Amino acid sequence: MIVAFSITPLGVGEGVAEPVARAVQVVRESGLPNRTDAMFTTIEGEWDEVMDVVRRAVDAVSEVAPRVSLVLKADVRPGVTDGMTTKLQSLERHLP
Repeated sequence: MIVAFSITPLGVGEGVAEPVARAVQVVRESGLPNRTDAMFTTIEGEWDEVMDVVRRAVDAVSEVAPRVSLVLKADVRPGVTDGMTTKLQSLERHLP
């Protein structure tokens, strides 16, 4: 399973880097394959372990923000591993 998610702290003013960094730290410490870019963090693993990391990331932001928005997109494909890498490799083969 691959999950791309974005956590937005609400009610903390314009500076959201510190609360968002708390979420990213949870993901990085999980040990699961992950990537963070300007819009989303992507994580790969089994359903329960990925959802647990997402929940803990939301909890980490909730500690410093009165409200949290979560956007989540999932690719659920049982039996597929290393999907974050193989999806990109497949795409690259089709580019000029």
